[in-house]
Amino acid sequence: MITHLKGKLVEKHPTHVVIECAGIGYFVNISLNTFSLIRDEEQLMLYTHLQVREDAHTLFGFAQPSEREIFLLLLSVSGIGASIARTMLSSLTPQQVRDAVANGDVATIQSVKGIGAKTAQRAILDLKDKVLKIQDIGEVSAPSNNTNKEEALSALEVLGFVRKQAEKAVDKAMIDDPTRSVEDIIKLALKNL
Repeated sequence: MITHLKGKLVEKHPTHVVIECAGIGYFVNISLNTFSLIRDEEQLMLYTHLQVREDAHTLFGFAQPSEREIFLLLLSVSGIGASIARTMLSSLTPQQVRDAVANGDVATIQSVKGIGAKTAQRAILDLKDKVLKIQDIGEVSAPSNNTNKEEALSALEVLGFVRKQAEKAVDKAMIDDPTRSVEDIIKLALKNL
């Protein structure tokens, strides 16, 4: 129903913002990930999802469409509601959630408060195919990073490391700076292996 809001940033808090659009103030729930991406500018645009229940209409806001997409996928999993999905996106970036599901990393998903082993396994089982489609979108938008990642993975495999372990180490190396050179990725990955 409401796909995005663009207006004046009136209030900014780690859990919510208030955006004024055409004289109406909208209370929008956000994740810490979105909070970190919002600058203290007067004008703000957030992608939104309106959750309608018998007792409340709740608006959730996201700085990026990919975060909203991950949020909606998480809502489709039995046992994960809006609150837990928002907590997950506050604890992990959308890319980390996507990668954890795609790689079957139960421990990462289970590390989020409110998610047990069964829910983590269910999320992976339900979302793996859907998340791989989002992962393809991410790869198309940043081909240079993927080239560096693939070159680093190939080099680590030549050095005798198992691909799955090498992928985890390379992902860790690229978390804080996805534009690292191949050499830097390999150096950091070797420290994590």
